[in-house]
Amino acid sequence: MFFHEEQYIKDVITYIGNKPDDSSQYQNIAYGTDKNFLFGCAVSITSFLINNSELKFNFHVFTDSFSESDREKFKALAEQYKTNISIYLVNADSLKSLPENKLWTYAIYFRFIIADYFSGKLERIAYIDSDVVCNGSIQELVHLPLNGAVVAAVTERDEKWWLQRAEVLGNNLIAKGYFNTGVLVIDLAEWQALDVSMQAMKSLNDSDIRSKLTYYDQDVLNIILAGRVLFLDKKYNTQFSLNYELKKNCKSPVDENTVLIHYIGPTKPWHEWAQYETTALFIKAKKMSPWCDDKLMLPTNTSQNRYGAKHSFHQGLYLKGIRFYIKYFLLKIKG
Repeated sequence: MFFHEEQYIKDVITYIGNKPDDSSQYQNIAYGTDKNFLFGCAVSITSFLINNSELKFNFHVFTDSFSESDREKFKALAEQYKTNISIYLVNADSLKSLPENKLWTYAIYFRFIIADYFSGKLERIAYIDSDVVCNGSIQELVHLPLNGAVVAAVTERDEKWWLQRAEVLGNNLIAKGYFNTGVLVIDLAEWQALDVSMQAMKSLNDSDIRSKLTYYDQDVLNIILAGRVLFLDKKYNTQFSLNYELKKNCKSPVDENTVLIHYIGPTKPWHEWAQYETTALFIKAKKMSPWCDDKLMLPTNTSQNRYGAKHSFHQGLYLKGIRFYIKYFLLKIKG
């Protein structure tokens, strides 16, 4: 085990909306998020609740930022749906030296803290990215036998992509399936037996391995877990970038069978410029949450203003697009 509770968890805030009578009946779902994704995390939790009313949940949110307003609304969410939500305030200082970029901050490494924290406490846990929205029943996942696999996950792209990642990362087994880490069902005993978090941190601090990484934590997990993954149907992690909307003849992969949609890429459904039919599932869940009256988020940096402008022009909102472009250029001059 690499991440020890006393070093990395500063405080735990628990909202009990449904007092557990038998903890084994509760489904445990965990998120790792920073302040930029906490809004998305809240709506994601709501989406699970409205689509799985027959299940009892314990939600676990690991974050290093939690305001007074966040406290009030998460408490209200637990009460509204009679569910249990625990907030774990993370000491992330040591993670800030690990690889990150504008799209993926040090919060991507919270999933390792989560797995180590619950090892010995639970048999399994589902890790979910904050940009994943539920659109159906997860009953099949609840009873899924892992049969010795460390995680269950959904592949990314196609076999050509898997082969490419296998060659870059130097592991032939990856050619049989390169998985996305946005949805993971983790066998915590197997994770601990393989000491995954320790291996991951060593790899991330190894200059030779680090030089091969493009997708950081995801690449590292694919290297470590190659051959130990149970591949799930894509309906449990249907990946779609809202920036695909800028292309001609964009077609959403989401259909009536989709259970979990994962909004990959820099534009998220909680962004003000992401006004498309493909965000309807997010908006539906938002309206049924304590965040129902909150406005969608405006751009805060150069990249977001640039995408805000592109999407606004694509939607025919030219004045809005011009304003975003002006902010983009002003920030670029300052930066």
